[in-house]
Amino acid sequence: MDMRETFVAGTTAILDEDPRTALVLADISAAAFEPVRERHPDRVLNVGIRESLLVGVAGGLAQTGLRPIAHSYAPFLVERAFEQIKLDFGNQDGHGVLVSVGASYDNAQAGRSHHAPGDVALIDTLPGWEVRVPGHPDEVDPLLRHAVGGDGSVYLRLSTRSNDGAHAGTDGRLVPLRTGHRAVVVAVGPMLSAVLAATVGLDVTVAYTNTVRPFDAAGLRELAGATGDTVILVEPYLAGTSARVVDDALLDRPHRTLGLGVRRVDLHRFGTPADHDDAHGLTPDALRHAIAGFLLPR
Repeated sequence: MDMRETFVAGTTAILDEDPRTALVLADISAAAFEPVRERHPDRVLNVGIRESLLVGVAGGLAQTGLRPIAHSYAPFLVERAFEQIKLDFGNQDGHGVLVSVGASYDNAQAGRSHHAPGDVALIDTLPGWEVRVPGHPDEVDPLLRHAVGGDGSVYLRLSTRSNDGAHAGTDGRLVPLRTGHRAVVVAVGPMLSAVLAATVGLDVTVAYTNTVRPFDAAGLRELAGATGDTVILVEPYLAGTSARVVDDALLDRPHRTLGLGVRRVDLHRFGTPADHDDAHGLTPDALRHAIAGFLLPR
């Protein structure tokens, strides 16, 4: 199963198991959830193509003591309904789980309305949110259950892109997968496979994470200390989104940081996800060129 299918199966099981949970939809994935909606019509709600209402209803359910899961495409769930996230969850001190699909440009051919490279940066303006970015379908269900079983606010960002395997659990720690001396390269979510391919033969540590908020500052300090405090972030959304947390983690130490990810441009062309990877420098060859260039003597 891909990440979306894993999410549907996991959420269906959670709704059957836990009467405290609820699911709010805005048509996206509604057909897949129809069987569980028939079993729990009071806790599976489809508000139609009204994303602000989607988040508002989820926020209201949170006020009643339910644990809501709100689901849609990333640009509709986060960008279009951002005010409701800020007010109906944040300002009202409500908590729930937002689960998106579409990532930065998984559905590239649908046009700019379906692209959301700025979603994590937007969520990052709000206090207290946990942000999970699984890199493989096998990471989705543990992260989902951990999110729903907690009592805070969580953004779970799903993608059609996937690494070759699962490499992290729910504890949020950086997982070193390759050891070197000149830099630590942090690969976030589904960027890991490209980063591993890009760094073959380079004298760098590669560490993986599916949790960017809260960021594993202690783990980064340890890994960076062995690499001259040179850090390269490779994120599947806006480049440099996590640069500030790296700077905070290494505040007391001179360090260098390079943020790689989706460039801050509107290409006005859509094509395929692979076309966007190429345009934003996120192919293994382009990543290798950027990483190697950053490591040149200065």
